[in-house]
Amino acid sequence: MKRLHLLIVLCLAFLFANAQKVISIKVDGSINPASASFIKNGIDKAAAEKAECLIIHLNTPGGLLKSTRVIVSDILGSPIPVIVYVSPSGAHAGSAGVFITMAAHIAAMAPGTNIGAAHPVNMQGGMDSTMANKTTNDAAAFIRSIAEKRNRNLDWAEEAVRNSVSITEAEAVSKRVVDLVAPSEEALLDSINGKSISLPSGTKTLQTGKATTEVLEMSFVERLLDMISDPNVAYILMMLGFYGLLFELYSPGAVAPGVIGGICLILAFYSIHTLPLNYAGLALIIFAILLFVLEVKIVSHGILGIGGVISLALGSMMLIKTDSALEFIRISVGVIISATVLTALFFLFLVYMVVKGQKAKPITGMEGIIGETGEVLRDLVPSGTVRVHGEIWKANALTGNLQKGQRIIVKGIDNLTLTVEQIGDKAELSTGSHEM
Repeated sequence: MKRLHLLIVLCLAFLFANAQKVISIKVDGSINPASASFIKNGIDKAAAEKAECLIIHLNTPGGLLKSTRVIVSDILGSPIPVIVYVSPSGAHAGSAGVFITMAAHIAAMAPGTNIGAAHPVNMQGGMDSTMANKTTNDAAAFIRSIAEKRNRNLDWAEEAVRNSVSITEAEAVSKRVVDLVAPSEEALLDSINGKSISLPSGTKTLQTGKATTEVLEMSFVERLLDMISDPNVAYILMMLGFYGLLFELYSPGAVAPGVIGGICLILAFYSIHTLPLNYAGLALIIFAILLFVLEVKIVSHGILGIGGVISLALGSMMLIKTDSALEFIRISVGVIISATVLTALFFLFLVYMVVKGQKAKPITGMEGIIGETGEVLRDLVPSGTVRVHGEIWKANALTGNLQKGQRIIVKGIDNLTLTVEQIGDKAELSTGSHEM
């Protein structure tokens, strides 16, 4: 009996040790350095664990050309088969997604998805014809090389780049853009079971019919970097960073605004480093902040503030280079308008508070005591002593003599001697008062 149990255990261990595994990851959003790193990690993990293949669930409107080239290079040189699956229903492999899908060893799409629109476009303004042709020709050559490597439709690939064509999943299969349509990951694994894949190390036959799927999620750091790689998030972080530092400058010792502002700026500059930055736009934004600060310090009748608003708006629109090669990298016009309006309102409020403070009655120093009330401690005939705000002062009566206990109001001060006049009837001194 013990031998039978041992045999069963050994058989189960053998089966589990030889069970086929598939690594599955999801890329849902723009293509950026974080998503490129995530895909590279997925390929490395699948290779290290000798998985049958890596499945990339893809849904992207596009992204950075540099990151797209890195991903394509990793897929083309992968030691294990990479399957790109445009899913779920309603997903889109646009712009950079076209290059990544066509680079896969096996390309699949879910029902109700589409692929295409890979034409390089200008993000924040018009490119000249020479630059436009250069960018388009470069992207066309790139996608032709991918299509030729994977034996896909060269004509459609170039058409997607030059004329921004987009097709459904059924059309993609009929035009040899992708290999198959699968309603689910399980159906996809059944469909590709037994297919032979050419790899740098040789030919591999997929055994995915009964393979188990291990889902690989982005780490916290990868999710954070993926989030801040969005140009809108980077722009907002940068503005928050500037605000935090300005608050710290206006209120030294507050600490929290300075710490939060510093962290936001560091994250923003990391993100901006990964984006096609226009330094002229960044300089205009910094110049706008300086103009707003000067508006508070210098009386310019609003000229500096208006210049700051214009500089901020222009710098924000120019922050991302106009010759970005793929379509999704841009700052939303709504975000730019909101940031500009909020910044203008903030500094208008700041200027208003400064002017209001300058016009307000002094509450400290010698001038601050004028208009305050108190009581007579020693008869003013016309000189004596009074108590104002708990302090004892020498005082002169402005008109007539005043008796101890009468309420007075301060009308002036000269060389630490108050000038006062009566404001009420004689009152009893409060307990604890004393005379000089």
